[in-house]
Amino acid sequence: MWYLYGFALLAGVANAVQAGQNGTLSKGLAESLVAGLVVAAGTASCILAVGLISGRLVWPTAAQALGMPWWAWFGGVLGGGIILAQFVVARQIGAAPFLGLLVTAGVATSIVLDNFGWVGFERHPASLWRILGGVLMIAGVALVALF
Repeated sequence: MWYLYGFALLAGVANAVQAGQNGTLSKGLAESLVAGLVVAAGTASCILAVGLISGRLVWPTAAQALGMPWWAWFGGVLGGGIILAQFVVARQIGAAPFLGLLVTAGVATSIVLDNFGWVGFERHPASLWRILGGVLMIAGVALVALF
């Protein structure tokens, strides 16, 4: 299972690089929304290729689709919002503050989601140590953004 942590670390590196790539793409094209469509097409192509190569691309049955909570279908919308933020915000404030805010907001939100078991997560109580870790991340981002 250790390799999953490595994959998550690589995704974090990719997130940092992607913010710069997407910002450059947005700046070079006439409209940020066109850049967003290019990024979405790249994302869909990557997932399609991996799904086809691995043989794990299977469309859901009607029962599976209908059994899904309504909110589960909107993850792509949130992903689109993240990409739009990369286009607009990342190049203006810089990679470090942008990703620091993105990750810290994600950690703080995840502490709440885990504590209550919302949006499909197992419950993991918000212990003092988890909260302290979140506070330290907020302080770290403040230092990165200010200096």
